[in-house]
Amino acid sequence: MILYPKISNPKKSHWIIQMMVILSVIISMILLTINLFIGRQKYWAVLAISGIIYIWIVTMVSIKKNTNIALHVMLQTILASILCIIIDFCFGFHEWSINVALPIIVMVANVAIFILTIVSYKKYLKYVIYQLIIFLWSMLPLLLAIIHQRNSVLIVLSTAIALASLFFTLIVSGKDVKEEVQRRFHM
Repeated sequence: MILYPKISNPKKSHWIIQMMVILSVIISMILLTINLFIGRQKYWAVLAISGIIYIWIVTMVSIKKNTNIALHVMLQTILASILCIIIDFCFGFHEWSINVALPIIVMVANVAIFILTIVSYKKYLKYVIYQLIIFLWSMLPLLLAIIHQRNSVLIVLSTAIALASLFFTLIVSGKDVKEEVQRRFHM
């Protein structure tokens, strides 16, 4: 008769993760070598290596226990944005990553944080810092549009959604947000 659940050996899983990291590095080196010998016009190996790094970062954060949902949203927002820019850059930088991908990514992130705020109001103070980081990241497409003198409906819409999400948070729990920011940043 077994009374306790069988616990996996942490050393065994650590060994598996180390082997997978080594395998990822070897695959990345092989891809880079093939790319350098076959064709130097397109750096497709950079795309593959970026994807491998993206997967590892997301996997390691997901494996970590007690991670915040807002942390996952923030991490996915930043990493997906960077990956889209890398993809765009590797294919001639036609600026679709800045004009289309980034605005869509930040709109989804702001809506997700907004829903988290509504659904879990009592736990919301855990999300404040992540929402502020996502808000700052959401201003990146607008800043790039101003610098490059571009006008995009998606950029304007994503900025409006980010501002609305932040203002809603400040209206509903402004005092709590202020106290949390002061506590976290020792202001």
